[in-house]
Amino acid sequence: MNGGQDLGGMMGFGPVNDDPNEPHFHENWETRVLGLTLAMGALGLWNIDKGRFARENRPPSEYLNWSYYRIWLGGLEALIKQCGLLGEADTAASKNLHALSAEKVAAVLAKGAPANRTPQGPAKYKVGDSIITRNIHPTHHTRLPRYLRGHVGEIVIVHGAHVFPDFSAHDKGENPQWLYTVRFKATDLWGADKNANDHVHADLWEPYFV
Repeated sequence: MNGGQDLGGMMGFGPVNDDPNEPHFHENWETRVLGLTLAMGALGLWNIDKGRFARENRPPSEYLNWSYYRIWLGGLEALIKQCGLLGEADTAASKNLHALSAEKVAAVLAKGAPANRTPQGPAKYKVGDSIITRNIHPTHHTRLPRYLRGHVGEIVIVHGAHVFPDFSAHDKGENPQWLYTVRFKATDLWGADKNANDHVHADLWEPYFV
């Protein structure tokens, strides 16, 4: 969706300053938000794509003014409400849900949740092929950035089939699609005055191509 999170190419936000000594958390409540998000995610009521959409699906005025973990909290609140977990006594027990105990957190995080899947068919593209991305403006979740739409790119890596976020975020199943790393020229994206040696690389799914 075209929301406050899709900032690529927009002006007026100033430079991105990398602080190598920046702490992981700026306030104590942020650690609690991260912990709550991980614990609730372990219940299995939503996936990573649905979680991302819950965070980005809010007015740009909120997204651009809230801090990073305030956005996470807003997304968690939305998911809890959507799943009917508010205002119910012993909800987890009634839904046969199992909480993530403290001693299992490290193992669960280390295991992760791989998104690679068995392909439904052969890949349409190979390394070196040129592609054109679709010029789309969906209201649903997508991993195709606005600034890459309608541009020519070159396939540089074929990753195999992975869960398709545009479906997964909206309870439409995984619909595995081929995933590629695509290289775009900075001069094509930002204009002829940019450095001709600069490129942008993005991991994009096959349905994003014309």
